[in-house]
Amino acid sequence: MPLLTIRNLASTVYDAAEEQNKQILNGVDLDINPGEIHMLMGTNGSGKSTLAHALMGHPHHTVTAGTVRFQDKNLLAMKPDERARAGLYLAFQYPAAIPGLPVATFLKKATEARRNEEISVREFQRELRGLMGELEIPKSFLGRSLHDGFSGGEKKRMEVLQLNLLKPSLAILDETDSGLDIDALKLLFSNIKEKTSEGRSLLIISHYDRILDYITPDYVHIMRAGKVVRSGGVELSRFIHSEGFEAAVH
Repeated sequence: MPLLTIRNLASTVYDAAEEQNKQILNGVDLDINPGEIHMLMGTNGSGKSTLAHALMGHPHHTVTAGTVRFQDKNLLAMKPDERARAGLYLAFQYPAAIPGLPVATFLKKATEARRNEEISVREFQRELRGLMGELEIPKSFLGRSLHDGFSGGEKKRMEVLQLNLLKPSLAILDETDSGLDIDALKLLFSNIKEKTSEGRSLLIISHYDRILDYITPDYVHIMRAGKVVRSGGVELSRFIHSEGFEAAVH
């Protein structure tokens, strides 16, 4: 049974400039099985991030048609926090800063909500510091406000740290590779690959194939005009890199 099944998903987002809802998704079909790695590619405006936000229940996105089943449950009937508790995770392309919310407090509360249990401070600190060490995150980060004043690379490390603490069944990585230098890219995606071997599924949204040096997807999909128009193996990503998106969809 697929972990995630999307059928004919359509959605709109409110366009403040035009003061009206704008159609973005136009009939997305996609299946993700447990333990699989999928890579979603496409030009800007093709609907990749919109799909991620619609799956997580972003309030600015309205689903107008279609169905989504996650772990054989109606995902669209769940509130955003219920989706997260059920094991769906989104690493944002542009994580929001929340001044006044300490990183350590946020991570502990989020982890307890996901696991549905209280965790002792000592036990949590032991687990947290081990994971921070893997990602080369200084201990000083724990006293900072969440993403406040963080560089792009620091934000991406924090997103991966959350991923490792929450242990979702399906993680959506929205351009986690963007803005990273080669050393940070290798560190983060090598870590993501290692954790994925534990049975986690991934949906990686990216413009580029450079992450293929560190993680190999089972399937690559091209999105265009709000729907998946072509799917294949890792060779499809290589073709896009050499020939471009237009050549790949014609």
